[in-house]
Amino acid sequence: MTDYRFAVDVGGTFTDVFVFDEKRKEIAITKVSSTPKEPEVGILEGIKKTGVSGKDIMQFSHGTTVGTNALIERKLPKTALVTTKGFRDVIEIRDGTRLDLWDAYNDVAPPYIKRRDRFEVTERIDYAGNVLEEIDVEEVRALGAKLKKRGVESVAVCFINAYVNGGNEAKVKEILQEELGDVYICASNDILPEIFETDRMSTTIVNAVLGPTVSNYIKKLEGEMKAVGYEGDILVLHSGGGVMTSETVPRYAARLASSGIAAGAIASKYIAGLCGYKNAIGFDMGGTSTDISLMYEGELRITKDWSIEYGYPIGFPSIEILTIGAGGGSISWIDEGGSLRNGPQSAGAEPGPACYGLGGTEPTNTDANLVLGRLDTKLLDGLMHLDKEASLTAVSERIGQPFHLEAAEAANSILKVANANMCDALRLISVRRGYDPRDFALVAFGGASGLHSAYLAKEMDIPNVIIPPYSGVAAAMGCLMVDVQHDITKTFLADAKSMSLEALEAEFSSMEKEGKALLEEEGIAQEDMNFIRYVDMRYAGQWRSLAITIGRELKSMDDALFQFHREHEREFAFSDANQNVEIYGLRVAAIGVVEKPELPKKIVQGTLESAFIEERPVYFEESEGYVQTTVYQRADLPTGVELEGPAIINQLDSTIVIPPQFTAKTDEYRNIIIQYTKS
Repeated sequence: MTDYRFAVDVGGTFTDVFVFDEKRKEIAITKVSSTPKEPEVGILEGIKKTGVSGKDIMQFSHGTTVGTNALIERKLPKTALVTTKGFRDVIEIRDGTRLDLWDAYNDVAPPYIKRRDRFEVTERIDYAGNVLEEIDVEEVRALGAKLKKRGVESVAVCFINAYVNGGNEAKVKEILQEELGDVYICASNDILPEIFETDRMSTTIVNAVLGPTVSNYIKKLEGEMKAVGYEGDILVLHSGGGVMTSETVPRYAARLASSGIAAGAIASKYIAGLCGYKNAIGFDMGGTSTDISLMYEGELRITKDWSIEYGYPIGFPSIEILTIGAGGGSISWIDEGGSLRNGPQSAGAEPGPACYGLGGTEPTNTDANLVLGRLDTKLLDGLMHLDKEASLTAVSERIGQPFHLEAAEAANSILKVANANMCDALRLISVRRGYDPRDFALVAFGGASGLHSAYLAKEMDIPNVIIPPYSGVAAAMGCLMVDVQHDITKTFLADAKSMSLEALEAEFSSMEKEGKALLEEEGIAQEDMNFIRYVDMRYAGQWRSLAITIGRELKSMDDALFQFHREHEREFAFSDANQNVEIYGLRVAAIGVVEKPELPKKIVQGTLESAFIEERPVYFEESEGYVQTTVYQRADLPTGVELEGPAIINQLDSTIVIPPQFTAKTDEYRNIIIQYTKS
């Protein structure tokens, strides 16, 4: 009998597995080392480790870094771009900006498709969608023969103004499909029918270069899962915070470019909701990086301005996540000016931190925490052993000696720099967006978050830190808390006050029809379908727009305009109700509701003493050195118990530090709530 819901988060260092027993309402977790070259191997090892048979799995959902890694490592199939004559170099010209405006030598990464693989054809459509120049069929067939001879594995088709009329693109796609057979081909009008050719072309290219990679991965994973007895759908988390089945994943491959990191944001939203918070900052610190998200008034921030590599935007709606190179494996180093730095380089899973004993010699955050006594030498319930002497050597030789510091002082300095980097990121997603951190809770998860979160909250004046019971695998849990979702977008230019509501309704109805077809393809019943409408609005003459939710029975735009002015004031510290506002684009979130597990409350009886493990010396700067610190086993902490720092709390997948001047208490969901008690 299928009783188990499985969620897997494939990270850069570990593959996390979260299992919910639907019948007994019990949770099990496990972690295995990731296998970057063959991610499905790590997934299957994780499933095997749980002892659950594939035939007993009722639902399998996962987040994957396959797309992200393929783009970063440039392990991409041979791909061609077909575009309008004169627009071959749009992807290279981009928007002319740089990540660092003042560094003329910091070049943007090269395009995913080289110039020699970008081809122009005769065609032209004007701004209104009128066909000025038809496709030359023979020219396209000749191009198809050339692409076939070159061994092209994927093709992106992107014509100027195709967002308003995709007829020419559709014809070229059809002809090339005839000439090239099973080669993956995608057209911009199908992928992202929106104005601005750079964003549309970039998104289409990303979709094309990831299409074959993602398709092969899904096929291989499906085969492996069937081999172990699982017969259900493979659900894959996408950037917008929903899941897609294996049927539609290849079509919208670019949405998987941030698949893995979206799971953590969803988990933080769910956990904050359990604790009664509508405003929360998600802080997911793993072995390689830290992902930060923000929820305001119960909704995660969504953006369409994101990329994996700067200069190559992906226009699909995505949960706004700020990722920095700060994780347990982040390497501490000294720059040419003699300053101490931390990350973004990471020791990763192989060779890993020096204490892993796998050949790593550089000092990392994990090594620093081990030197300070905050980490035990045994992790994962004794399955993983850390070499403290190796950490002492790495920290002392690489950081301590150059700065004339003792090992503990050097390790503390490493963590202070790492914490400063993460606080900068927290400010970017909160203060810089018009949000006051004092109005938020910090939901901390990921294997390394418990070691740092209290210090971040103190620095940012965040009143409460929530650490969920399975903090090391919370992102995996997030994969179970999502619905099937597709986002249909379209450019729609009109004055917000004088436009025709009938025309707007007609566009939304058409988009909902498209969304319904996608959900039906996913096997979603009509009664489980839900559609949410958004309008992108901006002040006339401006380019920054805000997505405003509107009702399905729209009788006027007054409420939407009021929301727009209010949100513009918060986001940009400016609003003017007398200025003209225009609609820039439309979006429909087509949601197929999926049954989700309801995490159980658990009352644990006992006393604080029953959770006692040991006392050991731990270094705290505020205590001016090492102090004897009590270590507790999290699973044995009674519900409602309060404890004062300094203290260490151990669990299978994470370690939590309660510094001096902090208190911690447990709630009925087994969350730990940490608060700073001294100003």
